[in-house]
Amino acid sequence: MRARHVVVGFCTAMAVLLLLVDGLTTKTLGAAGTDGPIVHAPLADSGPILVSNGHDGLVSRAPPPGKRIALTFDDGPNPEWTPKILAILERAHVPATFFEIGANAVRAPGLTRRIVRDGLELGNHTFTHADLALLPAWERELQLSMTERAFAGIVGRETRILRPPYSSTTNAIKPKQIRAWGQIAAKGYTIVVASYDTRDWKRPGVASIVAAATAGGDKGGIVMMHDGGGNRAQTVAALPRIISILARRGLRFVTVAELAGERRGAFVVPVGGSVRRRGELFVAGLAVSRSVTTVLRAVVFAVASLVALRMLLLLALAYKQVRQGRRRERWSSFFPPVSIVVPAFNEAVGVERCVRSLAVSRYPSPFEVIVVDDGSSDGTGDLVEALKLPAVRVLRQANAGKPIALNAGFIAARHDILVTVDGDTVFEPSSLRRLVQPFAEQDVGAVSGNTKVGNRSGLLGRWQHIEYVMGFNLDRRMYETLDCMPTVPGAIGAFRRAALVDVGGVSSATLAEDTDLTMAVGRHGWRVIYAEDARAWTEVPSTLRGLWRQRSRWAYGTLQSLWKHRGALWHPDEGRIGRRALPYIVLFQVLLPLVAPLIDLFAIYSILFLDPMPILAYWAAFCACQLVLAVVAFGWDKESRGVLWSMPLQQVLYRQVMYLVVIDSVLVALMGTRLRWHRLARTGEVEVEVEVAEPTTP
Repeated sequence: MRARHVVVGFCTAMAVLLLLVDGLTTKTLGAAGTDGPIVHAPLADSGPILVSNGHDGLVSRAPPPGKRIALTFDDGPNPEWTPKILAILERAHVPATFFEIGANAVRAPGLTRRIVRDGLELGNHTFTHADLALLPAWERELQLSMTERAFAGIVGRETRILRPPYSSTTNAIKPKQIRAWGQIAAKGYTIVVASYDTRDWKRPGVASIVAAATAGGDKGGIVMMHDGGGNRAQTVAALPRIISILARRGLRFVTVAELAGERRGAFVVPVGGSVRRRGELFVAGLAVSRSVTTVLRAVVFAVASLVALRMLLLLALAYKQVRQGRRRERWSSFFPPVSIVVPAFNEAVGVERCVRSLAVSRYPSPFEVIVVDDGSSDGTGDLVEALKLPAVRVLRQANAGKPIALNAGFIAARHDILVTVDGDTVFEPSSLRRLVQPFAEQDVGAVSGNTKVGNRSGLLGRWQHIEYVMGFNLDRRMYETLDCMPTVPGAIGAFRRAALVDVGGVSSATLAEDTDLTMAVGRHGWRVIYAEDARAWTEVPSTLRGLWRQRSRWAYGTLQSLWKHRGALWHPDEGRIGRRALPYIVLFQVLLPLVAPLIDLFAIYSILFLDPMPILAYWAAFCACQLVLAVVAFGWDKESRGVLWSMPLQQVLYRQVMYLVVIDSVLVALMGTRLRWHRLARTGEVEVEVEVAEPTTP
């Protein structure tokens, strides 16, 4: 396996692992709430402190005599409400016990430290607020041990008191809860419920909380309140009154340990050595996973904003180009002589159809077709010569690559307007005329035609057809409006000879010679126009392997071109390319694909562990916007919109492949490896009916 694939696999696995850790260890099921009506409560009227009966049951632990009351708070710590409760307790010099959710303690470790530092008591409320009666034994153990591990890492202590989530008073304990809690108590935990549960959903508000907390008069016991979830806001408002009323009744405020007849802090024991170190590693690991999730949230928001901005910008600027296109009517009488150069290496499958389509172009002025046979071994040049078409000639050379073949054709050309065509491409009869007419304006150095997918019958072909129409062509409309076109495609493009002389011809420095050449032309001050009505039908890869190879070359070549022309960013005379095209390409064709897979991972995380509605709403909005762009783009290109049924699947599958291509190419570039040119296997399946020239008889 190649090193870059190992890097991608490792990074992906780590991202998935960190998201799973954060999701599985911080997903809470909601605030605690009382169960439905109780038919049989075996522990009814028992005390709130429960211990093991020696088997799988529970018995009440009788408190020592005296008027004692223990204030307890569940579901925290909460960064907003817990500090307010601590401040009230500190002013009143009242102790309390906080039953913390482990996941919340990890999120706010400073509050857990403050609770211990203030001499208050910690209790276990499970790690994710899970209903222990519904879990298997191993998962119950995990819920408790993770919370203890978090306490060990944060404050160097463990606790042996537990308040099960979804518990209330002993009158509300069901037999199934007794069985589950009894197994936990048998391992040394003391189960703590409530004497007075302040949750009263029938009469919400401060008054009802005060009434519930003080309902026992002067009997004492345990008051259950909340600093996280539940009625926390009302609790903070009611707490001073509760303390005042209970104090006036002569009750002494104690911790749960003291209420059970133990010394204060007896249920919270220090740990050290390896136990504390494991706890610290556990907390640190969760902090890293939480940080990754936080960063991903920010990235998702930033990318969503950029994508929305790009869609609006693309639509507005492309529309402006469509409106401006009407001015080209004044070019209709411009027909300069043209030389068409077709670089061909082993193009026997489609070169005959290509050359015939060029030969019958409806063009009133002289034009020639030069096929440069770049060392083909399949008889490409012989097939062209056998056609015996007028104004078509073949140049032969040893295999030297496409850039050298293009330069050879340009040198041999007789005319100053030079058209480039790939050997698998089929021209429409009017394409040549429409392609060269923008050269009527003397500052136009190059013209991009409209590349059409010729083999679109399969699903992969349909997806590429959608991409060509709503991606490449919309971008070209926008680039023309901004006067910063970065790429004239090799399948159908045209150049003024003077512009090619300015840039020194086609360079072999990159694998994307068309992008490199177009950027160079733009940097020399020439305008580049998009002729959307000049159509050429080309064959796209019909297999994933072929698609990967083609797009890898494009992506790597684009990176090479960006690096080669980076100087345009700071050159004042090259601002159109440097300050418009290059940042756009870096942002949306390089950086966005690098982070987009993480966004998709976060989307899955959100569906599994968070409220899925926001991410589903975002996805629906994204698809709707993409569909609007597609409908508009297909209308401007005069294409049937029937293929758009496959677009949602394209967004899910095809888009991921394109992201991986860019990631792979970036890693290749960073590792200093040079990507090889992989020639695509041609099938000749260009499904378009155009007029072609017939071979002449000798």
